[in-house]
Amino acid sequence: MSITRRTARRSVQILGVAAASSALALSAAGSALACDIKEFSAEAKCDGGKGSIVVTDKDGSGTPATITVFLKSPAGVETPVGQPQEVKGSAQGTTVTYNEDWKPNAQYRVHVKVDTDRVHIDKDINGSPLTTPAEGCSKGESTPPATPPASSTPPADESATPTPSASESSSAPAGTSSNAPSPAAGDSNLAETGANSNTGMIAGIAGALVVVGGGAVFFGMRRRGASSKS
Repeated sequence: MSITRRTARRSVQILGVAAASSALALSAAGSALACDIKEFSAEAKCDGGKGSIVVTDKDGSGTPATITVFLKSPAGVETPVGQPQEVKGSAQGTTVTYNEDWKPNAQYRVHVKVDTDRVHIDKDINGSPLTTPAEGCSKGESTPPATPPASSTPPADESATPTPSASESSSAPAGTSSNAPSPAAGDSNLAETGANSNTGMIAGIAGALVVVGGGAVFFGMRRRGASSKS
């Protein structure tokens, strides 16, 4: 009888240990399969020249999650991208795609919401906001190069008179000064011209006075001769 009791007690102990071990194993498994924000990731991709935001869920428990994507402006204003999408993750990864013609260096906030009996998540994914690459999906979306400043030099006018060279410009004043009369020479010519015209006039008057004087002398001599004869 005592042997039977001892055997029964040992069996109970073994069963208790096995049950406890099973409970711990199930608890660990449940924790491992629980949905976690670390299992979500987002990436900006290009497909045939078109942009998209791809969110991946690697939750092995397959817990449903709602994904919402927002575009952030430089001023901090957020605009929803498309409609919220539901995803059930898998160990290999389940993806949802948002068709978005994203611009270089744009920022997107990706939000995850899970609300079940076991899991409650209401957070942005790790690494949010997501910054897109510096180069867009097409060349037209790349960051444009800086525009070179416009030249301030006006275009050459073919109809304009060509500018004389340094040798021509230096020789022109010399030729002009050699051909033009100097002020002194001009004054001398003018003085000589005036003297010639005055000399003729004076000579005419002097001649007339000589004639008149000669006549007076002639008549005076005749009168003296007449008076002496008488």
